[in-house]
Amino acid sequence: MQITTNIYCGDSKDQLKLLSDNSIDLIVTSPPYADQRKNTYGGIHPDKYVNWFLPISEQLLRVLKPTGTFILNIKEKAVNGERSIYVMELIIEMRKQGWLWTEEFIWHKKNCYPGKWPNRFRDAWERLLQFNKEKKFNMYQEEVMVPIGNWANSRLKNLSETDKTRDTSKVGSGFGKNISNWTNRNKAYPTNVLHLATECNNKNHSAAFPEGLPEWFIKLFTKESDTVLDPFMGSGTTLVVANRMKRNSIGIDVVSEYCEAARKQLNLAELSFFEKKVEHEKSEPEGPIAIGLPRGLQINFSKANRNLTGTGNVSNFEPIVD
Repeated sequence: MQITTNIYCGDSKDQLKLLSDNSIDLIVTSPPYADQRKNTYGGIHPDKYVNWFLPISEQLLRVLKPTGTFILNIKEKAVNGERSIYVMELIIEMRKQGWLWTEEFIWHKKNCYPGKWPNRFRDAWERLLQFNKEKKFNMYQEEVMVPIGNWANSRLKNLSETDKTRDTSKVGSGFGKNISNWTNRNKAYPTNVLHLATECNNKNHSAAFPEGLPEWFIKLFTKESDTVLDPFMGSGTTLVVANRMKRNSIGIDVVSEYCEAARKQLNLAELSFFEKKVEHEKSEPEGPIAIGLPRGLQINFSKANRNLTGTGNVSNFEPIVD
């Protein structure tokens, strides 16, 4: 099985246009939050955030398969004593674009940084918004089941008559439960809250999320040989996890230092990329260079501000070295 990793260095809005329609199984990403990462991404003002992101989400809608899923890690910031509403506005506008807002997961950051504010407590969670193109999408729930917990030891030992049949909700919601269905089971489906520590050891990116985050969603929404996309890949955590899990992956980032960091994260430090000797003129990206690698891995590398062409004869190319 050959697993391919593609790295595109450039603006996601432009680089996504290189991808084919309906070609991606899962998108997992954390774009820069409003007014943050000014030195690398420019720091988008909350009032302009929706208009900035919509052209990108339009391309993501195009490249995602009808059976695919988009997971967006995002969080409002507090300004002048109140929360911004740009995330809510973004959800509304993305629904107008054609997205279905299917679910919302919570990332509980177990080791959030301590602090004190006059009118609020420290943030210990972030949103993980799930969007889909269709109501029916690929989802492999058994892959993320968890131990059923200690409650089963006592609750399932002494079942009442009500527990042995479907007990319909008393509020008329139409929902019900049958406790006896869980007898002799040692695993249950998880909640929509993920308890994960933040990434503390990544020196290459200021907001890298832990490997466990993309790993959980890759398990839930893809199978081996599927394709995972991170249009704001940062130092490449999603790509590293996808490769380890035998998924094809595509990463995009506008910061060349992050593209290089992602390459190193993929244990490809010994590999030189090749650049044709031309004037560095601003132009539309021409696509990635494909380089064959051992262990069934192939990585493609493209820089938007460089004219990169060809994959065959490397004699006309100059290596980019550390």
